[in-house]
Amino acid sequence: MSDERKVSAAFRQFWLGSVTLTPYLAEMSQSRLLASIHDVGPRSEHAFDLLHDRFAALGVATPALLVVPDHWGEAPIRPGTPFATRLRALADGGHEIFLHGWYHRDTGTHSGAASFKAKHMTAGEGEFLGLGAGEAERRIRDGRALLEDIIGRPVTGFVAPAWLYGEGAHEALKATGIQLAEDHWRVWNPISGAVLAKSPVITWASRTRMRRWSSLAVAAAARMVPLPKVVRLAVHPGDVTSPALLASISATLKSMLRTHAPGRYSDL
Repeated sequence: MSDERKVSAAFRQFWLGSVTLTPYLAEMSQSRLLASIHDVGPRSEHAFDLLHDRFAALGVATPALLVVPDHWGEAPIRPGTPFATRLRALADGGHEIFLHGWYHRDTGTHSGAASFKAKHMTAGEGEFLGLGAGEAERRIRDGRALLEDIIGRPVTGFVAPAWLYGEGAHEALKATGIQLAEDHWRVWNPISGAVLAKSPVITWASRTRMRRWSSLAVAAAARMVPLPKVVRLAVHPGDVTSPALLASISATLKSMLRTHAPGRYSDL
């Protein structure tokens, strides 16, 4: 039975005095939408503004922000700069800040399954897919220290670029004490291994016509099927280059917000 039909039936029974609405309302209150904007940094500030304004207009005032300390080695975030000041204000305003790699760019070589992921799941963006544990740990420690100095509080967690982790990245997450991480399918605690939420992330791809079409199809399907208790939705700066993607993002957010309240990763 759809949520609309369940609400209608519950109200009819409520007016007849046969049941209470409490169980249904409790069920709805536990449903959460975790929305995030990826690749936040000085080089994507205009796109960030467009995405952030769209989220706010639809009812998601403080999406999680996945911040890249030096995107492709071309856009370093430095303390004391206007962007750093703005990032501090965003954190003060309630945005959760995640470390999102260091460069975001993948310069490694891969073999086996990692080679397939690097070729087909991203376009040179899987920075932490092939890193050894030592280098992965160094980048996480340096990135966390930089962001925490800027925002004046601990980062909420770490998300690898393109949601791709190699063995070295997993070891580094434990060594650095990161308590929240996510990939395409789950949110988990790297220290304990506990899975905190399990659902596919809804996202869009702007890189090619085929990827745009497939992400539009997946988002449309997600608007028509029953959703898990925790749903995740992620957008990227490239999404603003396509009116069709922006329209899909808005439609999907509106649909999900009918049954899921905006939530925070840290609440998990």
